[in-house]
Amino acid sequence: MSDTISATPVNIATTDTRAHLLATGYQLIAKKGFTAVGLKQILDTAGVPKGSFYHYFASKEAFGEAIINHYFTLYKTRLETIDAEEVSAQQKLYNYFQNWYDTQQNGCDHEKCLVVKLSAEVADMSEPMRKVLDAGYKQTTSWLAEQIKAGWADNSVPRHENISAESMAKRWYFAWLGASLIAKISQTNTPLAEVWQMTTIEMGR
Repeated sequence: MSDTISATPVNIATTDTRAHLLATGYQLIAKKGFTAVGLKQILDTAGVPKGSFYHYFASKEAFGEAIINHYFTLYKTRLETIDAEEVSAQQKLYNYFQNWYDTQQNGCDHEKCLVVKLSAEVADMSEPMRKVLDAGYKQTTSWLAEQIKAGWADNSVPRHENISAESMAKRWYFAWLGASLIAKISQTNTPLAEVWQMTTIEMGR
């Protein structure tokens, strides 16, 4: 989901073997994809023996699940940071999507694209990973819906008839996730510019 807010676990102390493995795996998998990264590459890059890996993770799939979980934990913290800003709900929404627009342009590196990279790749191959991605996107759309409702309450976001805040949040999120994927395929920023224009108009900017 999205990968709008940088959620790179760079602040994890490398003395913590499990956290170090997650940080290393995150960067490799977000850059190359889950199936393209082998366990040996993860271990060699992290400088950790195989025995230590299996002490913390039952399998590569469990490792992937843990990486996604950790990503969304950090992502939630960043959503809470935006929520605490002393600005209108509309401005919070604007800041969120501005960040998405800025970070998804000009390619896709390990700081930007975990959800975009993994959503299509693992949905059919790993039920545990699919479920944690699903929970992550629901976390984000719930936050967006809360901001939309707050915007209706403070009159900073226009209210459209017969559309719930939850529906609007999902429409925006799905549009941005799809645009991020198409931007990656086309290697242009046009898809992002299109949804950015759509979203800003609908939020009353």
